[in-house]
Amino acid sequence: MPWNNSGGSGQGGSPWGNPRPGGPWGQPPSGGGRGPGQGGPDLEEAIRQAQDALRRILPGGGRSSGKWIGLGALALVVVWAASGIYRVEPDEQGVVMRFGAFNRVTQSGLNYRIPWPVESVTTPRVTRINRIDVGFRAAGDAPLARPVPARDVVEESLMLTGDENIIDIDFAVFWQIRDAGEYLFNTRNPDQTVKSAAESVMREVVGQTPIQPALTEARADIETRVRTGVQFIMDQYKSGIDVTQVQLLKVDPPNEVIDTFRDVQRANADRERLRNEAEAYRNEIIPRARGEGQRLVQEAEGYKESQVARARGEASRFTSILSAYQVAKDVTMRRIYMETMEDILRRNPKLLVDDQLQGVVPYLPLDGRGGRVTPLDSAPPAPPAVLDPPAPAGRPQTGASR
Repeated sequence: MPWNNSGGSGQGGSPWGNPRPGGPWGQPPSGGGRGPGQGGPDLEEAIRQAQDALRRILPGGGRSSGKWIGLGALALVVVWAASGIYRVEPDEQGVVMRFGAFNRVTQSGLNYRIPWPVESVTTPRVTRINRIDVGFRAAGDAPLARPVPARDVVEESLMLTGDENIIDIDFAVFWQIRDAGEYLFNTRNPDQTVKSAAESVMREVVGQTPIQPALTEARADIETRVRTGVQFIMDQYKSGIDVTQVQLLKVDPPNEVIDTFRDVQRANADRERLRNEAEAYRNEIIPRARGEGQRLVQEAEGYKESQVARARGEASRFTSILSAYQVAKDVTMRRIYMETMEDILRRNPKLLVDDQLQGVVPYLPLDGRGGRVTPLDSAPPAPPAVLDPPAPAGRPQTGASR
């Protein structure tokens, strides 16, 4: 020890190396001559003994004590100044407070502040996704997991729709810190603020929506409108909160009427199915009828065009024949006669009879295919016979040449 504690237990030695009889402060022991009313220890003697002990502890005695005290004070100042260096993680923001008041926000990396007690820093995590459950209490604390309702909170979940029906809605709000300074100093209870704003906006949006769209196709629109409304309120409060998502978990009628409501839903589904079937039948039969009508119209148009063309052709033919007849009457009349007889004989069965033949069958119908005899009613038309046209007046008419 730096001091000489040579006094024994019976001598009451001084801890400063100067044994004195009696107590440690140079006074008689408690059982000695000075009683409780005779005053305390000698303070001047205690200070002197402490100075002597300090001189023996420091190297070189009292001559270099001032130098060592200065070095120690400088070291303390350096350590105090170095304590102002702090690091902000990539998922954090640093909020520096000067004498307890907000001063500035620092980003990730190494930063410096005036050491305590002038400035202090808080580093909240700004990338963490927080979750607020409204209408239920979830089982589990994972913020990004899909919430599993464990207990229904009826006073939060029952809402009135636009057509004055009651609906039971459970939803979750996901948010994160956008500005750490606003988040720490502008809101007293951020979780409760987000929850109250989300419940209020949800009741407003549901109060403007009928129950049927709210249960079916309007869910995505409700989520978008609620997220926009909550973000608007948070921006007005300057809370530094960014609402990332609103998720509807359950949208049902109250449990007391859910069975009846499901029957109504099934009836509506059947109505929609029958309507869709009728629409499909209409979409099938109407184009078909329109196509059939268009086909008939086009056929009529084609028939009209063909008849008009045929009539024009007949008229043109008659005009040309008339012109030829006027030029050469005999030749034209002979040609008309031959063409008419050709047309008649082509369409009807023919019998060639020669009354001058003796001893043979007076008629013989042939089909022209190897001499096979066919009934008269089924004989195909034979090639037309060449007959002499009527002779002019004063000229004898010949018979059939074949």
